[in-house]
Amino acid sequence: MRSPRTGRFALGLTIVAVPLVLALLGPVFAGEPGARAASFTLGGGHWLGTDFVGRDVWRQVLHGGRPVVLTALAATALAYLVALPVGLVSALTRHRWLEELLMRPLDVLLAVPSLLLILLAATVFSPGAVGLALLVALANVPDAARLVRAAAAEAAARPAVEALRVQGETWWRTAVGYVGRSMLRTLAADAGTRLTGVLYLVATAAFLGVGVAPDAADWAVMVDRNRTGLFVQPWAVVVPAVLIVALTTGTNLLFDAALDKDGRRGPHRTEKEARP
Repeated sequence: MRSPRTGRFALGLTIVAVPLVLALLGPVFAGEPGARAASFTLGGGHWLGTDFVGRDVWRQVLHGGRPVVLTALAATALAYLVALPVGLVSALTRHRWLEELLMRPLDVLLAVPSLLLILLAATVFSPGAVGLALLVALANVPDAARLVRAAAAEAAARPAVEALRVQGETWWRTAVGYVGRSMLRTLAADAGTRLTGVLYLVATAAFLGVGVAPDAADWAVMVDRNRTGLFVQPWAVVVPAVLIVALTTGTNLLFDAALDKDGRRGPHRTEKEARP
């Protein structure tokens, strides 16, 4: 009998596979652009109709996922690349001044709403895809660093860490070999939620025209630019919107299923070991 965890994993994988395949492989199969037709029309060889400037919606969908997915993945990876060392050093250092130096600037940055930070930066310079990834990563660093610090501080307070210090183990082995491994499950749970938030933030920024051209092949831009024709030609809005939702929902289901697997094995194993 299939367990609920297996069902959630299969469902999450099925949901996330469609937007991921379209995002990563779509441009390969998009082909050459055809002649433009009238705006917001159905038929005429365009099985999902045309967009606000007469382009084929299906071709725009095939091209529009890669910027969203790659920008979100890059922003999430960059956020952890900064947050992990900052959080670990803050939790394990014995120098209070160093902890204050690392964390207090992040507290100030945390007080600024993420979207507002991106919009303020966009008024100073025009970020491209790389700039948008950096801005989204910057907006996520404070929260991620605080979570890493809290998880690392809990692990660092265990007797095993003090024993490692007494044995003369290096800081790297203590921080990465023990503390880092101890908080893997916490980081995995946060990664699923954070990637979902980053996807929505990237899509919202693109929806507002930050980091992308107004007529770019981007799922979020498609939703924004084609919404005026929603009741005339809905597929230009519905399809990219559903793909963004499917990507975030499927990602959450996959992480939930993986964490549920780890969480259930522990109690069952302990129960068996406790039996006479």
